[in-house]
Amino acid sequence: MNEEQRLNKTPDGSEVKTEEKDYSQYFNRVYQPPSLKDAKRRGKEEVEYHDDFQIDERFREMGNGRKFHIQTYGCQMNEHDTEVMAGIFMALGYTFTPDRTKADVILLNTCAIRENAEDKVFGELGHLKSLKRERPDLLIGVCGCMSQEESVVNEILSRQPHVDMIFGTHNIHRLPNILHEAYMSKEMVVEVWSKEGDIIENLPKQRLGHIKAWVNIMYGCDKFCTYCIVPYTRGKERSRRPEDIIQEVRELAAQGYKEITLLGQNVNAYGKDLEDLDYTLGDLMDDLRKIDIPRIRFTTSHPRDFDDRLIEVLAKGGNLVDHIHLPVQSGSSAILKMMSRKYTREQFLELVAKIKKAIPNVTLTTDIIVGFPNETDEQFEETMTLFEEVGFDTAYTYIYSPREGTPAAKMQDNVSMEVKKERLQRLNKLVNETSAKAMAQYEGQTVKVLVEGESKKDPEVLSGYTEKNKLVNFRAPKEVIGEIVEVKVTDAKTWSLDGEYIGLVKQKETV
Repeated sequence: MNEEQRLNKTPDGSEVKTEEKDYSQYFNRVYQPPSLKDAKRRGKEEVEYHDDFQIDERFREMGNGRKFHIQTYGCQMNEHDTEVMAGIFMALGYTFTPDRTKADVILLNTCAIRENAEDKVFGELGHLKSLKRERPDLLIGVCGCMSQEESVVNEILSRQPHVDMIFGTHNIHRLPNILHEAYMSKEMVVEVWSKEGDIIENLPKQRLGHIKAWVNIMYGCDKFCTYCIVPYTRGKERSRRPEDIIQEVRELAAQGYKEITLLGQNVNAYGKDLEDLDYTLGDLMDDLRKIDIPRIRFTTSHPRDFDDRLIEVLAKGGNLVDHIHLPVQSGSSAILKMMSRKYTREQFLELVAKIKKAIPNVTLTTDIIVGFPNETDEQFEETMTLFEEVGFDTAYTYIYSPREGTPAAKMQDNVSMEVKKERLQRLNKLVNETSAKAMAQYEGQTVKVLVEGESKKDPEVLSGYTEKNKLVNFRAPKEVIGEIVEVKVTDAKTWSLDGEYIGLVKQKETV
């Protein structure tokens, strides 16, 4: 597609004039559709690695006098993508506004994991319709994982004509071009690549805070769990070069960040695609633990790729926290097989035993799906008993949500919604009781808390998280925000701890 086609102009420079939207012609000009079939391909094509990202000079002043607003849904990866897009906007001269009614560009950075996430986005688009009517020059865009789904793009095309642009997870670096096209074109600009994915370095970032930072170490997923749309929306597994990651973490440490979370859709598969290196997540963590930064975490891991080298390195402790989020999804081997998780209940328990032996004080949390197609009462009970046997501190629990295009969406489901909700209630009751017991153990103890800011409920109270990711609320001078402090726990609740401020933790104790 050449630039003239992209701008919806004829070769002689004149605009294409139509009385009505002729979508067959429109697709040929500015529409690059997503394809789940193409997105599923995992070929041997080499991942392209670009470290020369620059803002085109012709776009440099595009945002002068204009404001942007990004609304983010979903996981930390989406949050990080928002940081990158915000960085690009600001490099173009835009300024951020938290008030979308004052924005010149509004982006919805979307999540496709569950159906209710999509419902929220379509509901928000409905609310934005009146704002667009009041301000016709406002640009509205949909990006993120939902944009990679054919059904979503078709729905927006047919029912949301006030949307100006749609772009996918592989197209973020193309934001300046997409904005330019949206300003110039009279039609909706749709650019969604269903390729396997490249790696773009040197993208600008406007970090959401100055205390914690997210660092992408890899992109995509090749596991193809039958319920999950992520391998289609995020492309194949591809790892960043270790030297680029280490340099980014060093820079964040120099800027005073206290905690780094390494991100990936399947983060512990890191390095397995690097053909010229024998270098895994364990090796990366071993190198990063030598950097002078208090805390390093990673998410989200897949049990199948949690290897002995990673366990060995995590056991060294230091700035590598002893909290591990390990999604199990089900306690039934039969359901796990239908989910294509590639491990059994017994193998998961063996992994947990290895981790606990190497890291005796480890805290484990997990994700669980209830009501997967044809899940029996007995299979659900296996999930309940596994949760207790492992001794998870807590879990994020969900009712199965079918995603169009995934194998599970085609499975016959004989579990009624009434039964699914009852199972979720039973599981949540167990999770709540377990979480309360885990929290109760902290009463009277002194914990180290990274202070993130004021409590959402009371500006006179500060809050932050421990190494084990426990939320702590306490009263202290505002000057300690951004520092690691000691707090004595006075009251344990189901999901948080209250405590009394003791004082700052000496720097040498945090690394």
